[in-house]
Amino acid sequence: MLTVYAAAWCPHCTKTVEFLKKHGIAFTYMEIEDQPEDVIDKIIQVNGGDDWVVPTLAYNGKWREGRFYNERTLLSDLKALGVPV
Repeated sequence: MLTVYAAAWCPHCTKTVEFLKKHGIAFTYMEIEDQPEDVIDKIIQVNGGDDWVVPTLAYNGKWREGRFYNERTLLSDLKALGVPV
C-alpha cells in the first residue's frame, strides 16, 4: 500500500491527499512529526540527507522525495512507483 508521510499544516500534503482520495488510490497517512527517529532518518535520506521534506511517498520499497504539488507530476511519479492509478 502507498504510504504518505505528510504534515497537516503543509498545503502540498493536503493537495496530495485530496488527489489520492479523488482518484480512489488507497493509502496510509503518516503524520511526519509523530514518526520514530528511524523513520525520520529514512525520510531525510530519501530527501537528500539534509532534512525531511513532505509529502514523501513510499510504495513497495520505492520512495518519492517530497515535492511541491503538481497533479501531472504526481500522477507520473505514482505510475513510476508502480501504484495502480
